[in-house]
Amino acid sequence: MRLLAALLLAGCASMGSAGGAGPVTDQPMPDLTLQPMHGRAPIRLAGLRGKVVLLDVWASWCAPCREELPLLDDLARRLRGERIEIIAVSVDEERAAADELVRMRPRWHLTMAHDPSVAERLNPPAMPSSYLIDTRGRLQQVNAGFQPGDIERLEARLRALAGAR
Repeated sequence: MRLLAALLLAGCASMGSAGGAGPVTDQPMPDLTLQPMHGRAPIRLAGLRGKVVLLDVWASWCAPCREELPLLDDLARRLRGERIEIIAVSVDEERAAADELVRMRPRWHLTMAHDPSVAERLNPPAMPSSYLIDTRGRLQQVNAGFQPGDIERLEARLRALAGAR
């Protein structure tokens, strides 16, 4: 609870000091189990080995998150079938707040999940933060925050990690 209170006070700014060190690049990601928001079975990150994963940490109160999510969804649509999985996990305390944002689109191509504990487990440096995980389950990059040009860079990096064109 204290972590999310600190996040709210910080807005979408840096939050790395709120909880401790997060995952380290070129090291295995923590084996998170995420509950999708639309009735699918839980997803274990370790179960996605063999795919490149972009794990995006977001919250409904974060304006850059609201801007980024539809762009990530468009990216998920473009990358379908290329061994790339995009999962957006809400760290909202109340699931209803995340549900409201999810309803802004009738259909999502990325996987939406909700788990407030992910903020404490990963300690994202900013909101939103995207974690790029290679086919071996190792963290390759953290994209902290969101700027409009990030999507093109993320797409290029995801394609490179997947060996796609």
